[in-house]
Amino acid sequence: MKRSRGFFSKATKRLKAKERLTATRLIKDFKQGEKVIIDINTSHQMHTQTIPSPRYRGRVGKIIEKRGSNYVVEIKDGGKLKKIISHPAHLKRVQQPETQPKTREGEEK
Repeated sequence: MKRSRGFFSKATKRLKAKERLTATRLIKDFKQGEKVIIDINTSHQMHTQTIPSPRYRGRVGKIIEKRGSNYVVEIKDGGKLKKIISHPAHLKRVQQPETQPKTREGEEK
């Protein structure tokens, strides 16, 4: 008998639930233009339409708009821009490094 090939076929080991789903992760708010990382949370599988494909796991994208309770994230895949619809449970903010103003040598603050 031929093996079934579902949406998460061959991806279950990589996507094992390592963390619990908390209420704060479910109701996160993002602003338009904010950078996010696609981090699939397998403990939230209420709607398979809001889970991004496992091939986009770990990609960094930009929030384009809010659509219902989900967000549209724009990522670059090769040379193309792609739009992915995802629930906030599968998104994490990118930590922006603190940049200090450059000073010239010999100058004091």
